[in-house]
Amino acid sequence: MEPWQAFILGLIEGITEYLPVSSTGHLLVAQHLMGIGTATDLDKAAADTFAICIQGGAILAVVGLYYKRVLQMILGVLGKNPEGLKLAVSIIVGFLPAAVIGLLLNDWIEAKLFGMWPIVFAWVFGGILILAASWWARRGPIKGKGVELLEMSWKMALIIGMLQCVAMWPGTSRSLMTIVGGLMVGLSLAAAIEYSFLLGVLTLTAATAKKALWKVHVPEAADYDVWFGGAKLMWNHYGALPLAVGIIAATVSAALAVKWLVAYLQRRGLAVFGWYRIAVGVVVGGLILTGVFPA
Repeated sequence: MEPWQAFILGLIEGITEYLPVSSTGHLLVAQHLMGIGTATDLDKAAADTFAICIQGGAILAVVGLYYKRVLQMILGVLGKNPEGLKLAVSIIVGFLPAAVIGLLLNDWIEAKLFGMWPIVFAWVFGGILILAASWWARRGPIKGKGVELLEMSWKMALIIGMLQCVAMWPGTSRSLMTIVGGLMVGLSLAAAIEYSFLLGVLTLTAATAKKALWKVHVPEAADYDVWFGGAKLMWNHYGALPLAVGIIAATVSAALAVKWLVAYLQRRGLAVFGWYRIAVGVVVGGLILTGVFPA
């Protein structure tokens, strides 16, 4: 992988991670177009690991932008801030369903759902879901109101966490499911967005750590079927420079995307992302049918 390719992937990761458009789907399309991870199973495993690990940049962006909330939760865990402790519990409860389902079904998901047709379907379905949610929000009886972040219950967090599991289907979007889930359980728009971002910090950190530290099952290279196999595979394939470039690009672009998204959603809502997802799904699906893009 060349540094410029890592830069592009980092930009895509940062821009799309917190927007409800699916970072995984966009990264897989970009990798296909640039010929990354297409030669052998070993190349694909290295590319998949790289795509997950540059999420570290998106994590850093949110921690930096929401450092006061993060500090509040740390103080809460230390017994010095009751509101921070309640928020930390809500984040942990929201994370648990994905942790359990991810461990149980990770191999099956990667084998069955990481193709382009499942991603196209998820893009279109997610777009329809966004348009339906936008329609419902415009006609809802509590438009502009809702429960604030520090008032949410652990049951609300659990429901959002269960919906986050749907985003394990590539193309669905973790941000989509958690923001819409937050609105469904009664959070205000601002609270749903912030909870989605903070839950993402824990979820993405766990996914990144697992991908880097876990064993990699590649029949052609048993050397990576050991602990830290993912990190070893990525290092041997790409070295330090592409990873550093990708993480830096993801950090800067994610910070800008998050600040833009918060301001945009407060003014315009989610509908534009629904139309975008449907358009992308139709275009990529058409390219697959015409043989321009591999399925």
